[in-house]
Amino acid sequence: MAKPNPANSNNSSIELDASDHKIIEALRNNARASIRDIAKATKIRPSTIHLRIQKLIKNSIIEKFTLRLNDKAIGENFIVFMFINTSKDLSKSFFADPRLKEAFGVTGEYDLLLKYKFKDISEFNDYVINLRKNNDIIKTLTTVCTIKLKEEN
Repeated sequence: MAKPNPANSNNSSIELDASDHKIIEALRNNARASIRDIAKATKIRPSTIHLRIQKLIKNSIIEKFTLRLNDKAIGENFIVFMFINTSKDLSKSFFADPRLKEAFGVTGEYDLLLKYKFKDISEFNDYVINLRKNNDIIKTLTTVCTIKLKEEN
């Protein structure tokens, strides 16, 4: 039911080989790594690395380069997962909230699974009170994260 349209729905059908996967893994470990460092780690020539990265970008395999932040240092240490059941599609502005970090359409009793990061429980409480005013939301189920064991970008 109420699932957002993906920002980039370009599903590329190119075949990735072992070299592509090595390059992707090196970039996952450090997106700022130089082509020379990736070449050393993967034992692939730098010119080949450069061309393959450009191909991966062109074919939307690599959608963007990003960074991982220290949640506590930037005031986003209160992590919440929320299942939402809706009566109709939610507006684009709902998904534009900067505290909403990830959103997935899911099967089962709920329509959406959302991941939020808040400064603290007080900010989260204010958000929930405001969320209850949205008549398109039928019900929610919220889980608060107690420890982050692994998170990938």
